[in-house]
Amino acid sequence: QVQLVESGGGLVQAGGSLRLSCAASGRTFSNYAMGWFRQAPAKEREFVAAINWSGGRIYYADSVKGRFTISRDNAKNTVYLQMNSLKPEDTAVYYCAVSQFSGSYIKVQEKYDYWGQGTQVTVSS
Repeated sequence: QVQLVESGGGLVQAGGSLRLSCAASGRTFSNYAMGWFRQAPAKEREFVAAINWSGGRIYYADSVKGRFTISRDNAKNTVYLQMNSLKPEDTAVYYCAVSQFSGSYIKVQEKYDYWGQGTQVTVSS
């Protein structure tokens, strides 16, 4: 059974940093893209960042570009999201997901097959 477990969320002051992790189990995802999405209260879930299987192709939402960094360790079946210079508007539940697609399709949440339960990130002003 495929399982994605996020960790690393929490409460941080504006300007601070957090590092999210997502560990995948149940199969090997080294040939799959992995992504991060987030959903703020009363808002739809939105794309944050995605990385292809090799790490050679990375995409970011404009709102996080220059502040967030996505990376992966295929040996550990884990994807990371380093979040710096956090803002109150980054407050959301953050989800990781796995996709069999490639290219710019990995920015589209409908192209993802497996999802984690989410981890809460709260940024205070």
